[in-house]
Amino acid sequence: MVEPVARNHGRPAGGRDGASDVAGVLVLGGCAVWALIAALGRPARPEGVLLAVLAVAAGYACGRIAGSLLPVASAAAAGLAGFVLACTSPYGLTGHEGPGAAQLTLATGAVCCAAWAAPRAFRPALWLSAAAITLTAVVSGATAGATAGGGVLLLSLMAARPRRRLPALAGCALVAAVAVGGTWMVAEDAVPGGLPSTLRTRLTEHRIGLWQDAARIGATDPVRGAGPDRFGELSSAVPQPAGLEAKPHSAPLQQAAGQGLPGVALLGAAFGWLLHALWRSPRPTPVVLTAGAALTALAVVSCLGNALSFSQITAGAGLLAGLATARRPDDGSGALP
Repeated sequence: MVEPVARNHGRPAGGRDGASDVAGVLVLGGCAVWALIAALGRPARPEGVLLAVLAVAAGYACGRIAGSLLPVASAAAAGLAGFVLACTSPYGLTGHEGPGAAQLTLATGAVCCAAWAAPRAFRPALWLSAAAITLTAVVSGATAGATAGGGVLLLSLMAARPRRRLPALAGCALVAAVAVGGTWMVAEDAVPGGLPSTLRTRLTEHRIGLWQDAARIGATDPVRGAGPDRFGELSSAVPQPAGLEAKPHSAPLQQAAGQGLPGVALLGAAFGWLLHALWRSPRPTPVVLTAGAALTALAVVSCLGNALSFSQITAGAGLLAGLATARRPDDGSGALP
């Protein structure tokens, strides 16, 4: 299938650029190394972080390969697989809103990317498929998934309007930063005027308690944290004995508790790397901005839940980024990514 010509304003001109690939290797390598350093000499378990790093790298590589060969079919298949995975998950669409919302968000983003890459005759069917994913979340009561997926769908439909991608991707970075900052303010009880009762009810006192414990644990050692995957045994808000999912339900706070501020910085650097890779992507701007919107929605969801603790989510994020940054063999570079 030949990919239709689309506007690609805002992408830096020139040949193949390997800066994003080098940055990705350095950032992901740094995440793995720092997890081992934070665990050194402690009864910590860095395996979860290492698995997440491997999942992102593997997903990204698979996305680059599949996207270079079958950009429409691979993105559509990824979206369908993500939706099926969300529906058949042991947690269901509503039983565990972190991974459920993340899977629905990534699935919607992948299908929307396929729609922008497809010939015009096939786009209505793909748009309807993306809308069906969101409607399924609405009907099933998956509020977080419906909100995030619906937002991605709406932003994707508007993705043809921006003439430059850099301001839009900068906006994605700003939204993620606001989400992290807001979560941290709640954890530190630093919200001006106090947290509104409606928002407190929505977040639940239990989750706020987990966030506050994570901030407290991280403050005891801001450099190395308490060690990866030790939150359950150190938090007073986690029922004892701690279960396998004893997490603070916030990726940045989990990093702060387990790996200190450098861990939080590396998590932010990983998101920044994905945005930089999208900015340098040879794919059409609507595809790039759709992927950026989906990854930003995932970042917001991960601030409010433990979505990134599931390898299928980190692999899916890498896959979507790879699909949106893949280079076609016939795009003028003469080489695969």
